Amino acid sequence: MKHLVIIGTVWPEPTSTAAGSRMLQLISLFQKQDYEITFLCSASKSDFPFDLNQISVKTKAIQLNDSSFDAEIKSLNPDVVLFDRFMMEEQYGWRVMENCPNALRILDTEDLHFLRKAREMAFKQNRELVIEDYISDVFKREVASIYRCDLTLLISEFEMQLATKTFKIDNFLLYYLPFLSEEIQTEIPSFEERNHFVSIGNFLHEPNWQTVLQLKKYWKSIKKQLPEAELHVYGAYVSEKAKQLHNEKEGFLIKGRAESVAAVYSKARILLAPIPYGAGLKGKLFEAMQLGLPSVTTKMGAEAMYGNLDWNGFISDENDFVEKAIELYTNKSIWETAQKNGYKIIESRFKKDLFAIDFMNRIEEIQLDLKTHRNQNFYGQILQHQSLQSTKYMSKWIEVKNS
Repeated sequence: MKHLVIIGTVWPEPTSTAAGSRMLQLISLFQKQDYEITFLCSASKSDFPFDLNQISVKTKAIQLNDSSFDAEIKSLNPDVVLFDRFMMEEQYGWRVMENCPNALRILDTEDLHFLRKAREMAFKQNRELVIEDYISDVFKREVASIYRCDLTLLISEFEMQLATKTFKIDNFLLYYLPFLSEEIQTEIPSFEERNHFVSIGNFLHEPNWQTVLQLKKYWKSIKKQLPEAELHVYGAYVSEKAKQLHNEKEGFLIKGRAESVAAVYSKARILLAPIPYGAGLKGKLFEAMQLGLPSVTTKMGAEAMYGNLDWNGFISDENDFVEKAIELYTNKSIWETAQKNGYKIIESRFKKDLFAIDFMNRIEEIQLDLKTHRNQNFYGQILQHQSLQSTKYMSKWIEVKNS
């Protein structure tokens, strides 16, 4: 039996973040191929981590900047190591390379952090993004991490194009693996059985907070034309500043953590997601399409999700967002068409069967001739040279200092 070790940034919380759901999908893919899996993480556990032991995944807490990890990873002797975001590769990648040189190293970006950072800066400065915005320290760190790994997973077609066309990263180092959809066994309520608008997103994630601020800006105009409607804003880790937006009279209700996204979505008629910036794919919109909930979002929100198909609702930036939200909420025919569009997007672009076999075949293909694969990655070899491994020597220095 082959062994996969996952080094997580945090313990997965699928009820709090799309990243948590993504991690469970990756675990499932490897388990279907009979991999034994161990999940390592240095972060403290929150009150809402998923119990990985119940799906036969072993877990162990590890330390940062500590050589105890060297003995741990050598003892586990994995065939594959998956780093959850580039920061984990920076911290532990060199230790994996030294102690398990034959282990295939995979980076799961979740989304490209440098892309989100560049867009955030442009948004907050109220200007268009320019190419120089990309070239930040985060960009240099993240791209270096991509080159040091044998394979990097990208979740968005836009990010694949950005990586290969704009920054000339070789295709053989990258793999497009979006959110994966499996058949959901749940009853989908009709148009008449639903009411109110909904929004959802972890409040610790800055783009989600900015989305709530956008909603606050739009909501009075929507409420004026739909006086009976309410907006239910869900999200884990509600901040104090978010709680201050709660207003019963206006029908702008901060609800906090959703115990079940499916239950919340089944009651609502429309998902509102005026997302001003971000990267990757938006889990809230993906789940909405799966669960038959039409949405109104921005170009940024829908990016890389629908291809040449029709969106499951409306895509609107600023000018007619309120108008489109009201139209979708009140017009049954348009709503039902939007719902069908969402199902079609999921079926043709995100069905698990479209990716699972090919992904595992790609991993096996690299494993069969890992030496040749690495020899083709010239930049990766350069970045492994000791003169460029500042994170390695900083970690060693911290360990000596701590002792």
